[in-house]
Amino acid sequence: MAAIAAHQSWLDHHFLPSFFIPRHWYVLIETIVRGAIATAGAVLVFGRSRISQLLTRKTVMTLEVVVAIIVAIAAGELALRSIHLQPTGWLVPEEEPRRHEDPQLGWILAPARTGRISVGGRMIEYAIDAAGYRVRRVDEPVDLQRPTLVFAGESVMFGEGLAWEESIPAQVSAIVGLQSANLAVHGYSTDQIYLRLAQELPRFRRPVAVVSIFMTELFGRNLDDDRPHLGPGLVWRQAERASRLMSLATLLIPYRRDTTVERGFRVTREVLLAIVELARRRGATPLVIVPQFGSEDDIQRSIRQRILADGIPAVLVQLDPAWRLAWDRHPNAHAAQVMATAIAARFQPQ
Repeated sequence: MAAIAAHQSWLDHHFLPSFFIPRHWYVLIETIVRGAIATAGAVLVFGRSRISQLLTRKTVMTLEVVVAIIVAIAAGELALRSIHLQPTGWLVPEEEPRRHEDPQLGWILAPARTGRISVGGRMIEYAIDAAGYRVRRVDEPVDLQRPTLVFAGESVMFGEGLAWEESIPAQVSAIVGLQSANLAVHGYSTDQIYLRLAQELPRFRRPVAVVSIFMTELFGRNLDDDRPHLGPGLVWRQAERASRLMSLATLLIPYRRDTTVERGFRVTREVLLAIVELARRRGATPLVIVPQFGSEDDIQRSIRQRILADGIPAVLVQLDPAWRLAWDRHPNAHAAQVMATAIAARFQPQ
């Protein structure tokens, strides 16, 4: 019955699109699991008499197995408690660009340093100024007095695997002829993007535009509560700590309850509306860029339409699935250029 009940529509609702796993892989994995459940059910139905006899005749062995399972679970939990587990959006502490903990946002970029990483055979530099913004060079910080295009987001907006001049903010700056400020931080959810923007935007004397990002493939990140997050009504909440085994199980099997998904829709829309209002209060033009690799399926379209309804100025940018970094799911320089051109088209008349 479980294999029948877990039809594709049910799975799509409870296992949201993933940035790191293509949908056809997701469907294949789900099909294999459903097949395994159906097989196990058939074995239990047709072999229940033999199983019952085995459990009845070897009661001591059955109890030993049950006790062993309980002890293994308890030992696993104790062992994992000795390990400092990172939030889902920041699993690898030593990854470039380096981050450090922040009580309000969860984590921020380590300021005033240059990190280097090899991506696709190229050595990429991530220069972060004293304010925590990505810049060309550490000794060329963002000038807070100049008219500025402010970009807020996560690794895609930051320019993961791209040189500074290839990143979306730098390319828009080159097209429009205005300074850009890249506030993006790896692993951020939409509410973290808003919280950082709310902290940093008042520092800019003349913000011309505020560009944020939303991806249906990253919507599931907005549902995580293992980091500081915003609840309904934009109420700030501390990170919630589940058992270590439960955290690991959730990472491996990202099942979402109906109430969790619906709350995610509500809060994400509230946050994006708050970003729009924040920008307009400072006299800046708001825009949400929505990258879409390949054809938008029904699930992605439903998520986008529910969240980016009236009141949120957004531009959907279609990208070829091949426009990704080698051995990586992030956009390559050409994809960043296509997005930058779409953004610049909104601001050039101004």
